[in-house]
Amino acid sequence: MKFRVLVLLLVTAIFLLTACGGIKDPHKWPVSDFTYTDQNGEPFGLQDLKGKIWVADLIFTNCEDVCLPMTANMKKLQDETKKEGIENIQFVSFSVDPEVDKPQVLHDYGNKFSADYSNWHFLTGYNQSDIEEFALETFKTWVKKPEAGDQVIHGTSFYLVDGEGKVMKDYTGLAEIPMEQIIKDIKSLQ
Repeated sequence: MKFRVLVLLLVTAIFLLTACGGIKDPHKWPVSDFTYTDQNGEPFGLQDLKGKIWVADLIFTNCEDVCLPMTANMKKLQDETKKEGIENIQFVSFSVDPEVDKPQVLHDYGNKFSADYSNWHFLTGYNQSDIEEFALETFKTWVKKPEAGDQVIHGTSFYLVDGEGKVMKDYTGLAEIPMEQIIKDIKSLQ
């Protein structure tokens, strides 16, 4: 019994120590290659992001709950990176409802949040099964559009991707996002 408690304490201590300072998250998995269509109807893909740090999320425009605060938080992050003078940063929002979210719909949605399209791309141009597979493979999260209803089930994280196209870390994209930590982690990758 004492041995089990000791092992549990040791594992907990290791976990806590690795969670402090810098990016020491065990992610580092590669983003699957992609070329989709952005809010301007232009092709945009992984090659366009080569050598750039980027933050991604999964949203859809007729979402009734989590996507609005997520997109507002992404806008805050975009503004904060500008304020901090961070360059070479991109933001990518993948639609999880591509049949509804055509380029113009995404453009209108981004306008509601005053998105700066110079470094924020809202993507569509794939079918539902493609985004479900892409999200699972790339971001290790579920996306599922039920047969009944129009609300898509999806993850609510922000994903930090390095210039080599590897997911380095993820954060909550909802209330109380760790803005300071995300900024610190972005800077550590530059």
